[in-house]
Amino acid sequence: MEYYGTIGPACADSDTLQNMVEAGMTGIRMNLSHGSLAEHADWLELIHRAGIPELLIDLQGPELRIGRLTEPVFLKADGPLLLGAQGIPCPTALVEAAAPGQELLLDDGRLLARVDAVSGGTLHCTVLRGGLLESRKSIAAPGLEIHSPTLTAEDLQNLDMAVSCGVTGVMLPFVRGTEDLRILRQALNQDGGEKIRIFAKIENMAGVQALPELLPLADHIVIARGDLGNAMPLWELPACQKRLAAACRQAGVPFMVVTQLLDSMCARAVPTRAEVCDIYNAVLDGASSLMLTGETAAGRCPVEAMQYLVRTARTAL
Repeated sequence: MEYYGTIGPACADSDTLQNMVEAGMTGIRMNLSHGSLAEHADWLELIHRAGIPELLIDLQGPELRIGRLTEPVFLKADGPLLLGAQGIPCPTALVEAAAPGQELLLDDGRLLARVDAVSGGTLHCTVLRGGLLESRKSIAAPGLEIHSPTLTAEDLQNLDMAVSCGVTGVMLPFVRGTEDLRILRQALNQDGGEKIRIFAKIENMAGVQALPELLPLADHIVIARGDLGNAMPLWELPACQKRLAAACRQAGVPFMVVTQLLDSMCARAVPTRAEVCDIYNAVLDGASSLMLTGETAAGRCPVEAMQYLVRTARTAL
C-alpha cells in the first residue's frame, strides 16, 4: 500500500516532511500547475533529503485553471464576474468554446458561475455560488467539449527534467483516451524516462468511458474525485467510483483514490467519522494507494492528516 502527501507551504520544511515519513508516508506529489520543477529546486532538495522514495509530478495537461492573480478575489453571489481578456485570466480555449448559459465550476466546485454573454475575448458571467477565488484554481465546464493539447509547453519542459530530478511517476490530468497516454509515454521515453510510471487521472466522462482502453496503457489509474465530481451530479459519484474500482480490480491494474479524503483536516486536527469511513472503504474496494492533497499542501495539520490516513487504511488491510 502506498500513501502519498502533496508538498506545499504547509509541509515544505525538513522536520514536517520527516514526521510525515515517520507517520507512514511512502511518496509525495508535486502539483506543477503551481510552479515548474525548475522553480521548486528547494522542494526537491527537501524531498530527497527526507528520503522519500516516490516522487510524483502532476502535469498541467488539458486541465483548465484560473491564471495567476496578484491577490485572491472574493466573488459575491449574484454579482458579476469577467473571465478572459478583460477580467480574471483563464484559458483562451474556454473563452472560445463557452456560450451563454454554460455553467462554470471553480475550485473543485466550491464556486459556481453562469456565462451570460461572450464578447471581446471575455466571458461575462454571474456568480451563482460565491466565495474566495485564488490563483490557479481549477475550472470545470460540464458538458462542454474543449480542444486542448495533451501536453503543454511547460509540461514538456518538466518532463525533460523528470529523470534528473528523481521523478518516479507522472500524473496526467483529464485523460480523454489512449492517445493521451501514448503521447505521454513517447515524451517520457524520449527523455530517458522509460521506467517512470504513468498515473492516468480519471476526471471527466470521456475518461470514465475510455477506461477499458486505458487500462493496458496505464501503470496506475487515479480516481480523481475533485473534477470527476463536477462531471456528474454529485450523488452519482460514489457509484462511479465503485465501477471504476471494480474495473481496475478485474484488470489487475493498481488504482489510487484521491481528493477530500480528509478535507476537514485542512482546518481541524481530527477528521470526521465520514472521512475515516471513506478511507476504510477505499481500501476494501482494492485501492493500492491513497493521496492527500490540500490537507498536507496547505492545511493546518499535515502530519496529523498523514497519521490518520495511514492508521485508518492499515486497519482495513
